[in-house]
Amino acid sequence: MLYPISTQTRTVMDLSGIWKFSLEENHDPKIPLTADEVMAVPGSFNEQGVIRRIRNHVGSVWYEKDFEVHQTLQKERLVLRFGSATHQAKVYVNGELVMEHKGGFMPFEAEINAFLQPGKNRVTVEVNNILDYTTLPVGNYSEKDGVKKNAPNFDFFNYAGIHRPVKIYSTPKSHVEDITITYEVKGEDAEVHFKETVQGDHDRVRFVVRDEEGAVVCDTYEKSAVIPGAKLWNPLAAYLYEVEIHVEKNGETVDLYRESFGIRTVEVKDNQFLINGKPFYFKGFGKHEDFFVNGRGLNEALNVTDLNLMKWLGANSFRTAHYPYSEEMMRLCDRQGIVVIDETPAVGIMHGFNFALFGGDGEKKNTYDVMNTTEAHEQVLRELIARDKNLACVVMWSVANEAATQEEGADAYFAPLIQLTRDLDPQKRPVTMVLIMMSMPHNDLVSKYLDVICLNRYYGWYINTGELEEAKAALRKELSAWKTAYPDTPVMFTEYGADTVAGFHAVDDIPFTEEYQVRYLQANHEVFDEFDHVIGEQMWNFADFETSVGIIRVQGNKKGLFTRQRQPKMAAHTVRERWMKIPDFHYKKR
Repeated sequence: MLYPISTQTRTVMDLSGIWKFSLEENHDPKIPLTADEVMAVPGSFNEQGVIRRIRNHVGSVWYEKDFEVHQTLQKERLVLRFGSATHQAKVYVNGELVMEHKGGFMPFEAEINAFLQPGKNRVTVEVNNILDYTTLPVGNYSEKDGVKKNAPNFDFFNYAGIHRPVKIYSTPKSHVEDITITYEVKGEDAEVHFKETVQGDHDRVRFVVRDEEGAVVCDTYEKSAVIPGAKLWNPLAAYLYEVEIHVEKNGETVDLYRESFGIRTVEVKDNQFLINGKPFYFKGFGKHEDFFVNGRGLNEALNVTDLNLMKWLGANSFRTAHYPYSEEMMRLCDRQGIVVIDETPAVGIMHGFNFALFGGDGEKKNTYDVMNTTEAHEQVLRELIARDKNLACVVMWSVANEAATQEEGADAYFAPLIQLTRDLDPQKRPVTMVLIMMSMPHNDLVSKYLDVICLNRYYGWYINTGELEEAKAALRKELSAWKTAYPDTPVMFTEYGADTVAGFHAVDDIPFTEEYQVRYLQANHEVFDEFDHVIGEQMWNFADFETSVGIIRVQGNKKGLFTRQRQPKMAAHTVRERWMKIPDFHYKKR
């Protein structure tokens, strides 16, 4: 699904703004909403609604907005597109069902010409936020005496609503539907391959590639072209080409679409992660789409701020924990040279672990006896790779976060999904999963399928709390075990951190103080540097974020290097001092 842009043949209309809103469960979409409440789109209704009745609502909500399409576009193909709606959506135009979508983090769209009427039109959306054992992420849903409850099986707030832009875009009847770009770097040159999908009557397709200065570097009707002296996309030094796809009929362009792309190679070899043939060291974070008022709603100013703070720290990467981020953020990373590990929303595939503190589902059972998430998992992998396949910033796919990969059945569940990821990706990027603390070298059932072993580890916090010497010893022991069990597979840390309340201080190692966060991170870094097969460190978390209410969370998770307001804690300066000295390439000498 192509990102909507305006060209000489296409127009984009943005429906962002104020929409009518209602919590009414059984609204008839043929009847206009009469509720007095309103909600801004994009944005989470939970944050904007303020009061508990809206913030903690479980079930359906309704959005509605009137729109008109300019008469000059009536003969064009008109498409209604949602960047996302969390977690399930039914979309109506003038009371008629146009499309449905399950999954809260991917775009979906439909042609609406047949549903339009002259003058004013009405789009109505039912958004449902229920999570259960068939959805990703996973939740513990229950209903008793008409009361619906959602207990997320994960440690972040279950924000819901229309989180990303809603747009209507036009194309000609004959149009580009998709473009896939792959390439081979051959010495100083690059051979670029195009695979397009075109709908409608046309004669041929022309590809015009321009460099960043706008100069044409190739102009061809062939499916491949050589870019002489190709400039490579590098971390924090992005270079993007742009291909114009011209759909032609009788020698004239009937549709034009533009797609940017970077040229870079990615490979895991000799216990190293190579970008453009050089050993890359990941420095960065797990983070969240989370901020005041917007909740999980798109906030482009915040995206720019976050990337600038990362660059100030000397970071070069992040993981889209624990769901795909907005297309706008991904395109910004492509432009800014931020390396991204692209993750699905497969979080919570475990039964009866510590998230029972947030609700749970009774006595512990085997995860793969009770979860039924395979269909949702396959769907989101297909959608995610189709959306992000051309992005140079994406260097690795993460199939899941902290699943019960140590339990019987994990092998049978995940092996096909990992293989599906490899099969779907035209650029054949490395594939990983992020392993929970109980998944160790002696019992984990999926590590054998991974290109990189990604670890979430909390020695010194959840384990060996406050005892950093014990924590270092335990971490050394585990890393040595991974090296013995998988001598040819590199390891990186995708989570490590300590909850820290800004302004809390102590002389000694007292958890939750800013001093302890500093020493905790220093202890982990000391051990990381002792092992050559450790290829990166992405701490948890970039900034404090909202969670469900629970006795182990005080106004959310406080493991951020920054507060939720993006104010640095003491540790930010310590980390900056370290990362500014660590080069992006060739950090660990072999």
